[in-house]
Amino acid sequence: QNAQSVCLIAALLVCAVYADNIDKDAQIIQENNDTPDAEGNYNSAFQTSNGISQQEAGNAAGVSGTVSYIAPDGTPINWSYTADENGYHPVGDHLPTPPPIPEAIARALEYIRSTQAQI
Repeated sequence: QNAQSVCLIAALLVCAVYADNIDKDAQIIQENNDTPDAEGNYNSAFQTSNGISQQEAGNAAGVSGTVSYIAPDGTPINWSYTADENGYHPVGDHLPTPPPIPEAIARALEYIRSTQAQI
């Protein structure tokens, strides 16, 4: 339930960010909403005439899904996500990524891990 709420909030934020660029005449051209079964498993998907699509499947343990749309500048945006007891985890080429760990720091961390294993 909590993971579903996180995903819904994320989807609504995307909609709010691009609200000025929404094709107000877009229509839902495909929709599938399987209500939860006895174990809580569900599936949901939709596609609109302006190229927005979303698929999601989940249960009480977590959810996973994909989202795609065309940004106002024409860039295709695609991302996948999971949401579980550890939070929301999006993956997409358009998302910022942290810089790589400097080699000296990586070696130091590996040394610390190896010496802790010996203790």
